[in-house]
Parts: sequence; structure tokens; C-alpha cells
Amino acid sequence: MKTFFLSMAGALAAMFIFILLMFGFLMMLIMGAASSAPERPDNVVLSLDLNAEMTDQAPTGGFAALSSSPGFIDLLTKLKAAESDEHVKGLFIRGAFIGTGSSRAEELRQALHSFRDSGKFVIAHSQGTLGVRGPSAYWSIAAADEIWMQPGSDLVVPGLTFETEFFKGLFEKIDVTPEIYPFYEYKNAPNSYKETSYTEPHKEALLTLAESVWSTGIDAIAEDRGLKAADVRTALESGPLPAETAISMKLLDKTGYPEEASAAALERAGEDAELVDLAYYDAPTPGLRAPQIAVVGGEGAVVTGGGESDSPFSSPPGFASDTIARAILDAGKNDKIKAIIFRVDSPGGSPVAADQIWNAIERVQADGKPVVVSMGSLAASGGYYVSAGADYIIANRATITGSIGIYGGKFAVEGGFNKLGITFDRVSVGGEFADAYGADTFTDTQAEAVKDMLKRGYDRFLGIVAEGRGMTYDEVHEIARGRIWSGEDALEVGLVDEVGTFIDAIEKAKELAGIEADETPRLVYYPHRPTGLEALEALFGVSAEGAEAAITLNRLASDDRVQVLMEQLAAMEAVNSGQTQAIVPRFRER
Repeated sequence: MKTFFLSMAGALAAMFIFILLMFGFLMMLIMGAASSAPERPDNVVLSLDLNAEMTDQAPTGGFAALSSSPGFIDLLTKLKAAESDEHVKGLFIRGAFIGTGSSRAEELRQALHSFRDSGKFVIAHSQGTLGVRGPSAYWSIAAADEIWMQPGSDLVVPGLTFETEFFKGLFEKIDVTPEIYPFYEYKNAPNSYKETSYTEPHKEALLTLAESVWSTGIDAIAEDRGLKAADVRTALESGPLPAETAISMKLLDKTGYPEEASAAALERAGEDAELVDLAYYDAPTPGLRAPQIAVVGGEGAVVTGGGESDSPFSSPPGFASDTIARAILDAGKNDKIKAIIFRVDSPGGSPVAADQIWNAIERVQADGKPVVVSMGSLAASGGYYVSAGADYIIANRATITGSIGIYGGKFAVEGGFNKLGITFDRVSVGGEFADAYGADTFTDTQAEAVKDMLKRGYDRFLGIVAEGRGMTYDEVHEIARGRIWSGEDALEVGLVDEVGTFIDAIEKAKELAGIEADETPRLVYYPHRPTGLEALEALFGVSAEGAEAAITLNRLASDDRVQVLMEQLAAMEAVNSGQTQAIVPRFRER
């Protein structure tokens, strides 16, 4: 026993010393970064690795916030600022092997065109593309002056595939009944639980979306490479292309290794040129007297509450209604803020949470402050709900939006538990609806009550869209019913005002705020982005978890298929607890 306590004491002492050492090491890193800014070289080539995982917006909590890692929109603003930096001569891109996502490819493409128009060059290098995320890996670099590919690699851009899991067969085997009611036929998230394959409306919506995004990508690539769209389509749809063949078709420019391509970029930049990672590039910033525009960011599922995270190893939910609504209201109260850009990257979630955020936008607009929505990869269902009331909505051509509709119900699990020998009995008071969300199936009266409640939610959703978009209920219903649209198609049906990027949203916000076109505004981010010291302080105020377990869980959680299953389980749990859902189903773009 004595040996046990001595071992325990030694382990605790070692852990305490380790924490102190880590704390000191992190402090030195942060203080060193703050005090030792290196001298900027005369000739700079910015570098961007598209294989690196990045969020749409910078993290605001967890260990990720310690590094002050930029989000995708931060890279766009840095690249825009670099256009006026005489030290920056060009950009070197490491192309993605898997893909970036079609919407990001479109935004990056526009940024590269603007960068080149400022008189700077872009050289991209790819070690081959696998094409499992559609055309985005190639689309994102097609606007470069030169595209290199490693010898022996293939250009694989076969098309676009959406893949969805269906659980009906599983539920039948375990005797679980999904009693989930969608409004309406295109609101296809419940199909994963109630069908074995796509319904006709489900297939129609996905096929239309896929064709729109694929054609948009083909047209963009053809324009960037100076080719005919029909020729590009024929070449890419033929299957994998060896690098040498792709060069002969003018889809690529050179073969070479990454070191050779980066050396070519440095040589082109001039004497003593250096590579500087775009993420750590100290971009020129407007002066303190510059007009201010707020950027409020929401990323991920729309949820109620403040979005606190119990674990230091994960960021807090990025679209928590209390947090986002408060950020919008705080920006609205700041007299220095002339306009608000609301960056939305979300598949949706809770209609109640979305309604709270919508109301915050209404309040700041009532005080005369314009709100411009910039849609990222997704702004669907609840993600569209929060956007509907904005003064102006900008989506990328490849944004997935719409999905105006809701669903709700529960999973009747009693049969499954019965098979395991577990039975239920119940005593209820307070009316027939008191046990509606129990383990057994709905009664007819309960089912009708749930459907009536969902219909009221659908009607409110449509009313908000109709008011925000200047349409009638019937006009919205015609393009709603849960249907998803690409950003380009959403423009045609009146759900967005313009196809464009986050940078275009800045320009529109300037216009609505009365800021001169040649003035560069200062972007102020809400919620507050913590500094390294602030993030460190916040981290040491939370409960510690085993590092080994955290690393293992992090590796598991980063797997795409595990993420899909976890999201399905979370949605099932939310439905089973009686929560109405306004969310687009998670499907993999391939």
C-alpha cells in the first residue's frame, strides 16, 4: 500500500511539473512571437498549402485558438491586402490532393484573379489529384499563371458525386420505428432514416445541384485555361490523365517536383526572395481612423445557448444562438461600426436558435445598421433562416443553400428494447400529449399534434423568408418545400441577391454604409477573437483530460465517415427529444 501511495504521489508530482513546463513553454512561444517580428525581406513570395485543414473562420476557443490560426476568410483578406504590398511579388500554391470543396475553390479562384490583376504572379504545384471531392482540387488552382504537376502523377477530375447513408434496413432489423415528419417532399434529411435509397424529389434536387456545380466548375476551368468548355468536359470526364497528357491538352503547363516549382517562383520574384506562409503573413492594415465594418462569423450547426465547450481539445460550437445574437447586437451598438457582414457557413439546425439570430439582425437593422450576408460552402435550412432578413445576400456560385423547411418527430425504440428483454410501463398525467415522446409510437392524436406544430414552424419560416425577400408566401413555398439550390440557381429563384465572394461582401457593405469606394475599411471581428494569452488563460480554467485519450479521440473524430455518423446520431438524438430541426442532410461531395 505504501508503494502504491508513493507511486501515486510521484505521478501527480510529475504531472504537476509537466503542466508547469508546458505553461512556461507556451508563454515563451507567445511572448517570443509578440516581441520578435522578423524583418520583412524585399522580395516575398507568399505560400499557401491547400492540403492543410482549415475552418472557414478562425477558431475562438480550445487549443486551436492558442496559435491564432487564421480561417479561410482570413486568408482571402490577407491575399487581398497583399495586392498593395510592394514587397509581395507572387504566390506559390501547393494544390490539394483530395480537394478543397467547390465553394472554396470558387472563392479562391476569384481571389487569384484579383491578385494577378494587381500585377503579381501565381504558380501552383500539384502532386496529383484524386478527385474524390469533385473538381475542386483542380478548380482551385486553374487560375494560376503556371500549373506544375509532379512527374508520374495523374490529373483526376472525374465529375461530382453525392453519397448518402440510409438506415431503414437497420431500423427494421432492430425494430425501431422512425416517426419523423418532413415539410415537405424535398426536406430529405428524414429519408436517411425512413428509406433505403433516394426518393424521386431527393434525387431530383441532388442531381440538379450536382449538374449546376459541375457545369460551373467546367466553365471556370475552361475560362482560366483559355479552352472551350466542351473540350474541358470531354477531357476531364474521360478519366485519369497522366501529367504529360494533361500538358498536351493545355490543362497543365509543366512537370516538376515541389522544390523545383517553388524555386521557379522565387527566381521569378527577384534577388534574395523568400517564401512566407500566407497564414503568418503580416498584411498591411488600415489606420485607426479607417471606417470600421464588423464581421460576425457563424460556422457549423445552429444550436441554442452560449456554445461553451467542456473540453480544451475542441473548439466551442461556432453557431450558438446566444453567442451569435450577442455578437450581432454588440456590433450594432458600436457607433464606430458602419455595417455588419454576417458570414454564414452552416447546414442549419435548431429553428428556435435560428429565429433568435434572425431577431438580432432585425434589431440592428431597426437602428439603421446595414447587414450583408456572405454565404460560405453551406447556408441551408437554418443557415438560410438566419440569412433571410439581411439587407443583401451574397452566395458563391457553388454554395449549397435553400432547404427552406423543417422536420421533427421521434424514434419509437420500444420494439428494439423489447427484443433485448427490456419492457416499458408508464403512468402519465396532464393529457394525452404528456407521454408523446416516450419509447412507444405516437397515437393518432399525438401524431396530428406534432404535425400541426411542425406546420406552424414551416409557416413561420416561410413568412420570414417572404418578408426578407419581398415575396409572397406562395412564391416562397414554390421554391421551398425543403429543396436545396446552388448559389447560382438560388440567384435565379430570388433567394440571394448576387453571386460573389467574401471580398465582394466587403465591397457591398461599404456601399450600403456610405464608405467611399477607394477607402479600405478596418474589419472588426465579433465574437472577440482571443489573443494567445487570452486563449491560454481560458484553457487553464477548464477541466483537464487525459492527453492520450484526447489524441486518440481527435484522430477518430477527424475521419469523415465517423463525422457523418456522429452527425446522424446527434440529429437522431435531437429528433428523439422532440426538437424540431431545420437542417440540410450531411452528404459527402465526391
